[in-house]
Amino acid sequence: MLTRITRRVNRRSRTPVRAQPKFRFISYESTATKRAAMEEIEINRNLAKQGGGEARIATQHKKGKLTARERIALLVDDGTFREYDTFVEHRCTDFGMEKNKIPSDGVVTGHGKIFGRTVFVFSQDFTTLGGSLSQTNAEKICKIMDKAIEVGAPVIGLNDSGGARIQEGVKSLAGYAEIFKRNVLSSGVVPQLSLIMGPCAGGAVYSPALTDFTFMVKDTSHLFITGPGVVKTVTGEELTQDELGGFKTHTAISGVAHGAYENDIIALRKLRDLFDYLPLNNLTEPPTREYNPVEAVDHSLDDIIPLDSNEPYNMKTIIKKISDDAKFFEIMEDYAKNIIIGFSRVAGNTVGIVGNQPQELAGCLDINASVKAARFVRFCDAFNIPVITFVDVPGFLPGKDQEHGGIIRHGAKLLYAYTEATVPKITVITRKAYGGAYDVMSAKHLRGDSNYSWPTGEIAVMGSKGAVEIIFKGDENKAEREEEYIKKFYSPLPPAREGFIDDIINPRDTRRIIMEDLELLRTKKQKNPWKKHGNIPL
Repeated sequence: MLTRITRRVNRRSRTPVRAQPKFRFISYESTATKRAAMEEIEINRNLAKQGGGEARIATQHKKGKLTARERIALLVDDGTFREYDTFVEHRCTDFGMEKNKIPSDGVVTGHGKIFGRTVFVFSQDFTTLGGSLSQTNAEKICKIMDKAIEVGAPVIGLNDSGGARIQEGVKSLAGYAEIFKRNVLSSGVVPQLSLIMGPCAGGAVYSPALTDFTFMVKDTSHLFITGPGVVKTVTGEELTQDELGGFKTHTAISGVAHGAYENDIIALRKLRDLFDYLPLNNLTEPPTREYNPVEAVDHSLDDIIPLDSNEPYNMKTIIKKISDDAKFFEIMEDYAKNIIIGFSRVAGNTVGIVGNQPQELAGCLDINASVKAARFVRFCDAFNIPVITFVDVPGFLPGKDQEHGGIIRHGAKLLYAYTEATVPKITVITRKAYGGAYDVMSAKHLRGDSNYSWPTGEIAVMGSKGAVEIIFKGDENKAEREEEYIKKFYSPLPPAREGFIDDIINPRDTRRIIMEDLELLRTKKQKNPWKKHGNIPL
C-alpha cells in the first residue's frame, strides 16, 4: 500500500489530498489453486512419512525392526531432527519404475543433536523399495556427508537395505562410489559410525567398512559381499545368512563389526553412549563430563596381581578402577579377546584404553590383536584422544599359523600406530613386558610421554626358562641359573636405571598419577616430519 502523500492542492480549500492506494485483488480461482498446492505438499509429506505403507511397516515390526524414522527418533534428542530432501523421488523410467515412486526414495536424511551436539544421520527405509540405493538416494546421502564436513560434525549411517537398485544399472553403482569417496575423504576429519539394522550386501558393505566403528543388531542384520545363493552356485557350499554374515561371524571371527546388540532400541542407545565420548571433528577436543570426585587412591589395586606370575587375572578390573564411575565402553569385546580396547573417562576427560588380557592366551599379541589395537590407536590419534596402555604381555604368540599368516607384518602395524601417534600416551606395566612385545606396547622408545611400572613388573628379553636354555645351554644347574636370571631381570629396577620407565609406582596411586599426567599433557605439542602420508604395513 502506498504511504506517500501526494500534495495535490485543491484550489478552493488548499487541502492536501491523499493518493489512493492500488489494491491487488486475488481471485477465487488463485486462492483455490494455492490451497490445492498446500494440500498436495502435505499429502506428499505424509506419503514420505508412511514409507512403503502400513502393510510393509507392519512386516518390519513383525521382524522386530523399527522403521527408518522411528530409529532416528530414538537416536537423536527429542525435537532436534531436521529432515532434508523429503520430497525427492527417483528419476528412473525403465522397467515401469516411473509408476513406482514414493517421496524420500527409501532413505531419510538430515541432522539433529545427541546430548546437545550436532550429528548428521541417514537411515535407510527397507519398507520403500527394500531401501535399495538409487542415484537420487545416493545423492541424498552424499549431501549430508558433504554438509558434515563443512560444519565439522559426525555422520551416523543406519543401514537396512537390499543393495543396489538393479533397475538403475550403473547409476546405482556410481552412487555407491560417490558415497565411498566421501567415506574416505571424511576419514580422520569427522567420526563416522555405522549401525547395521537389516541386510547390507554386495557393494553396500564397503561404506560401513570404511567408517570408524560398525555395530550390528543381533539376529536381524547381515553383512556379506555375496549371499548364500551365489556362494552355493560358485563353490557348492551351503550356508545360512547367519553363518555367512551374521553378528557372530563378524563380531567374533572376521572382526568386521565392533559389537552387536540385542535389538534396535538397545543398539541406538549404545550408539548414543559411544557418541558422547567422541569429539565432533579433528579440530576439537572430546567433550568433558562431570564425574564423582572419589578418592583417587585405590588400595585394592595393591593386591590384584597374583603371586604366581603365570596365574591370570582380569585386566578389565584395573581399567574400571582407574575410570570415572568405573565405566568402560569396550570395543570389539568378542574379537581378539587377548587385547582390550575401548573408551573411558578420567577426571571427566575421554581417554582411549588399550590393555593386554592375561585371561586370554596369557595376554600374548597375535595377528588379530595387533590389527585390532592398531586401528583403535590410530582413531584416537586422529581425534585428539589420549591413549592409556596397560601392559602384561609375555610376547608374540608363536607358531606356524601366526608366522604364515604374517604376524611380522601385522605386528608392525601396532608398532607403527603407537610411534606415529602424537596424542598424550601413558603406559603402565602391570606385570610382564617381554621381548619385542615390550617395544610394541607403547614403550618409552616409541615416544611414550609417561611410562610407569608397578613393582610387579617383569621387563626382559624373554621368559626365564627360554632364556636359561639359551644362555646356559648344557649347564646342569638350570634351576639355579633360572633363579639367577629372575633376580637379574624380573624387576622394574634395571629399565628404571636406564630411564626406560619414568617411575616405579604403587598400584594404588595409578589413577591419581594418570589424572595428573593428563592435566600436564593437555598442552602437549608434537608434530611428525612432513610427508604426503606414511606407508603403514597394511
